[in-house]
Amino acid sequence: MDTEGTYDSRGTRSGHPVPRPAGPPPPVLPPMPGHAPASGPSLGDWLRIPRPIAEPGVWRFGHTSRPAQEEERTPDRTLLSGAVISLLASILIWSLWRNGYIPYWRVPLKLFTPDGWWGPFGDQPLTHGAVRALDIYRLLIIGAIFYGFGRLGNWPAAFERWVGGRGPAARAGGAAVGALLVWILVWNGTVPGMELTFSFAAPWLGADRAVTTAVTYTLYALITLVIVWPFAKLGRWTELLRRTSGGKGPHHPPTDRTATTERASGNVHGGAARDAGRGTESRTDDGADDPAEWPDVRAAGQNQVAAKLSQEARSGRMNDVDYARIRRAWTSVRVDSNRLPAFTDTVLRNGAAACTHPSGARDLPVRAARHDLLVDQVRLGTVDDSERNPYARRGSGIALDPGLLGTSLLAVGPPGAGKSRALIRPVVESLALQALAGRAAVVAVCAAGTQLGADEGFDVVVKLGDPSSVHDLDLYGGATDPDEAAAALAEGLVGDLQEVDSRRAATALAQLLGPYRAAHGRFPSVPELRELLDGVPETLSTLRAALDTTGRQDMHRELDARARQSGAPGDAGPALADRVALLDRPAFAEFFDTTGKTRPFSLRALEHPLRVRIDLPERGHAEASRMMARLVLAQFTASAATRTDRSLFACLVLDDATRALTPDTVRGIQRLRSAHAGAVVTLRTLDDVPENLHTALLGAVGCRMAFSGITTWDGKKFAEAWGTEWVETRDVTQRTVFADQPMTRAVHAFRKLVTGKAVTTDAVTVRQVERERWSASELAHRVPAGHAVLSLTTVRGDHTPPLLVNLNG
Repeated sequence: MDTEGTYDSRGTRSGHPVPRPAGPPPPVLPPMPGHAPASGPSLGDWLRIPRPIAEPGVWRFGHTSRPAQEEERTPDRTLLSGAVISLLASILIWSLWRNGYIPYWRVPLKLFTPDGWWGPFGDQPLTHGAVRALDIYRLLIIGAIFYGFGRLGNWPAAFERWVGGRGPAARAGGAAVGALLVWILVWNGTVPGMELTFSFAAPWLGADRAVTTAVTYTLYALITLVIVWPFAKLGRWTELLRRTSGGKGPHHPPTDRTATTERASGNVHGGAARDAGRGTESRTDDGADDPAEWPDVRAAGQNQVAAKLSQEARSGRMNDVDYARIRRAWTSVRVDSNRLPAFTDTVLRNGAAACTHPSGARDLPVRAARHDLLVDQVRLGTVDDSERNPYARRGSGIALDPGLLGTSLLAVGPPGAGKSRALIRPVVESLALQALAGRAAVVAVCAAGTQLGADEGFDVVVKLGDPSSVHDLDLYGGATDPDEAAAALAEGLVGDLQEVDSRRAATALAQLLGPYRAAHGRFPSVPELRELLDGVPETLSTLRAALDTTGRQDMHRELDARARQSGAPGDAGPALADRVALLDRPAFAEFFDTTGKTRPFSLRALEHPLRVRIDLPERGHAEASRMMARLVLAQFTASAATRTDRSLFACLVLDDATRALTPDTVRGIQRLRSAHAGAVVTLRTLDDVPENLHTALLGAVGCRMAFSGITTWDGKKFAEAWGTEWVETRDVTQRTVFADQPMTRAVHAFRKLVTGKAVTTDAVTVRQVERERWSASELAHRVPAGHAVLSLTTVRGDHTPPLLVNLNG
């Protein structure tokens, strides 16, 4: 009962048990998984990082949104010249005012002060109140001069761009210079501040020497503090001091805009299921809202269970997979309350190791990508900060999740473009982690030697053609119905042959598979199937005798029909026999066994959270490998659509789909969306697929990815799939200016003599035109190395325009 029924098979046949892991059986309590360095955030801190709702494909971990339109940026030359000119103008006005060249500047002050404060001509102050009022008035005038010219010259923006933009040290140094300058002006009396301050403290000065000294130095310190404090805020001195001293300040979650401080979420101590965090805007530290304290478990009255899980999280014994897996189990308990006693018992006994995956694994041996199990995302890269992308998406992370993979993904790129490294492995890792959390099943098909992770990271590893392989592959996909098995097998064997009708091939196979199963209780092995397709008389006679022995004489009609069709025009038998002969080789002698001597893997096991990798011997048996890839794809689309339990997301990752896509498999991929399943397929070029399937394939998948280096022919198909958009164009027309006045004509002649160009004027025309989002030429020649153009669609229909993505970001 440790699994709480989460991984128990429902609706599966007893003849198709879940394959066990490829390695030795795990211990009762699996070893602790490896954790991140001590500098990483704790589980609680990691869970509290906001993951706001965002557009499809946005890496939500600490994401901060940007405005839809870019703010108008002042050119550097304009900003600098405006700041310098306004500064010189403010100094000039200040100098004229201070030296008495601006008359009547005291009139506003005299209007609000008593007449007895001023002399006969209204110039000299006669009282202490007049002196203080005059100093305050001077301070206000100085402040107004510099504030007004500062706003006019945009001094804050100039400081941020030319000083603050050079780093924290330059910002702090610039602010320190400004503070020193103001302090000198106040200290030498140029700016009235010192006398004004001491005038208010006059009653405490002179009475006692000690008191006078104390008050004097206190006022000095107070004046210095008042001057320095705003410049310290401007220069962010406290942050710089904290950084240089090595102290840790308050935790600020990393965002997609601050890539230098962002940590890989796949290496932290925590994660959670989508139920706890999807759509979460922020977290609080109190126990009522802290996900690490399991508030929903406490609300259900299971305080002891919640306390146990909270203690596991705080002690560091729980990682992101544990959190997601137990959260998944708790969700199943809320659906079926009968599972509550078993769930409580296993959590109190095992803590973070409760409800483990059948393999006993709690993490992958190695993570090469960045994962966020709280929202089931894996990060691929960063949206390039270029004009080709919408301003709101520039610089944000790009990620994939089951909501996107459920519409299937097609990636096209030449060899070496990074399809396996930048796309296939991260997706396989993400789905494998979700399988450990009980939320997905993944089948990865690749050529032998492809780096998709160690064998220990998979439950089933099928190495076709390798005698050391622990598992075998079920040639018939676990089917018991001869027609169903024949349909998938025919698609795998001859689905790529346009001259052979797949339906005729399926009929021919069914006419042989049905009688053989009726006679022997199993489907034929590869050598036996080859003899049946070749029409060996001894084999057929033996099969007829076996049917008579078992009392299935009705099956003679199937054999008679096969005999009549054999050799007729359009008969698929010879083509089927030739393709089966590719599997009847010594390298595959120990594979595709149907007698029960091996441990075959069947695609019928997709109702369980399995991690499967199928290695194809592409180097020595290229044609057989492509045939097996086509067969697995056909079996997957058929099995995923007929699952009785679709709570798990099932995904097939096909690293190279050359000649594996047929009209039937393309239609099957399109049906995966409604079956809570998806497929990720890669191609070197669209020419690896029959030309009549190009449009259908691009229309069947919701996510399309064009890597750097594709041809213009492939780019044309992607450009057609992505369509057009309305853009604003600006046409500038220059015409020569002909002056009528003699003086103007002379000025124009002198300007042409100096510059060598005639005086012209520009006429700007703004229009709205419809253009391709990405043209074929741009896809072929404007996508940098290490980049790809990616468009995404969710199962709910939300979509994003094609984005230029930096896969190394």
